[in-house]
Amino acid sequence: MADPLVIAKAGDLELALHPRMANRHGLIAGATGTGKTVSLRVIAEHFSRIGVPVFLADIKGDLSGMARAGAENPKLKERQALLKLESLPFEACPVAFWDVFGEQGHPVRTTVSEMGPLLIARLLNLNDIQEGVLTMAFRIADDSGMLLLDLKDLRAMVQFLGDHAAEFKTQYGNVSPASVGAIQRGLLALEEQGAEKFFGEPALNLEDLMQTDASGKGIVNILAADKLINAPKLYATFLLWLLSELFEQLPEVGDPEKPKLAFFFDEAHLLFEDAPDALLTKIEQVVRLVRSKGVGIYFCTQNPLDVPDKVLGQLGNRVQHALRAFTPRDQKAVKAAAETFRANAGVDVAEAITQLAVGEALVSFLDEKGTPTPVERALVMPPRSQFPPITPEERKAVLAGSLVAGVYEKVVDRESAFELLKAKAEASAKQAEATKVQTEAEKAEQAASKESGRMGMLEAFGKSAVRAAGSAIGRQVIRGVLGGLFGGGKKKGGLFG
Repeated sequence: MADPLVIAKAGDLELALHPRMANRHGLIAGATGTGKTVSLRVIAEHFSRIGVPVFLADIKGDLSGMARAGAENPKLKERQALLKLESLPFEACPVAFWDVFGEQGHPVRTTVSEMGPLLIARLLNLNDIQEGVLTMAFRIADDSGMLLLDLKDLRAMVQFLGDHAAEFKTQYGNVSPASVGAIQRGLLALEEQGAEKFFGEPALNLEDLMQTDASGKGIVNILAADKLINAPKLYATFLLWLLSELFEQLPEVGDPEKPKLAFFFDEAHLLFEDAPDALLTKIEQVVRLVRSKGVGIYFCTQNPLDVPDKVLGQLGNRVQHALRAFTPRDQKAVKAAAETFRANAGVDVAEAITQLAVGEALVSFLDEKGTPTPVERALVMPPRSQFPPITPEERKAVLAGSLVAGVYEKVVDRESAFELLKAKAEASAKQAEATKVQTEAEKAEQAASKESGRMGMLEAFGKSAVRAAGSAIGRQVIRGVLGGLFGGGKKKGGLFG
């Protein structure tokens, strides 16, 4: 069994996170600049040291230093003195860099089918009717055996649905042209945010996020998110997709001795902001049940009120940094945060929460039996890895030595809905052209047949006329006919005039 992970100290009292309770999730909260990122790093480093892989997003671009061992500096020496630490064993973490855009890390992708209509509808900000049309497109693709891998597949499928709406009406329901247009516009906007790089193959294998190095340390998977955060819905939806995939793919393990994976969700408010009820229900379900898969989720946010109560109630391990009480909402947040801790007679939480210094926090972890410990006002331990980010050259070296180097870099574009629908459209166009040519040929043949028949009638008439011309009556008939044809009339004064 792994030893407790000492995260903070209140005087001589060590406040430790028990690995067996680490899959019961946690919360790291506090205003900007109060020390949340340091707390996140300290917890992540501890997990890595005991062999637990970690996934976290680097929103500010300052977590890459975890790949290098730290070094002495005046601030660290000051913190060591406050914590009464004789020394700090600096060490690096084994790190793997990832990037949705493939610029600062291994490309990370999923397919449109794996993301599913619910999450993509949120990405596109669709209403219920539009989401219904999108779901219909997925269903028709499944029924037709067409893979939806990237955005061009989805665009082609939605266009096909719109073009053949009348054909699908009876089996699947009405298709609103306005909804089709809204989906296509949303996909275009998504592409402008660079999301087309996220959808495709090779798709991320979740097992690649759950690796250890040769010494048994858990790999710290760092997602470069400084650019991704500019598309907040894509960022939040991507992380939610990861959680959902972990929930669906991992087997039940109950409460293991230590987590299979520790998942840190920074800027957690983006996950819940403007989320429809159906999505919130799914999030609550995933958070509640994924712990039995051995995954610990740690939400990092500025305000505890950013997290819905049903989710907040499942976060047993808490590190609360300072909150500001300048507005009524801030004051409500302070009160809410104070009420969620197990009381300690020696700590006035509501008062302390507005007075905490940088690097100081109110801390409560679950004990060995899963009961929250009384809240303590404590100093967070310093991280052992390097504070400043590594250089681009150092990042390239880490990428080159990664366990998954070269696995995801080359895009694979196999036959899917786009290619199949394109081939179908081309075949239909060729068939239409062939039908047109055949129709024109048949018309020409019919016209030629009519002309031939008319000429035959004239020829027969001519032969009959020759035979009839030998008689007086015949000559009269011929003259009469010819007169009728050329406008000549009979002259008065006798039969021959």
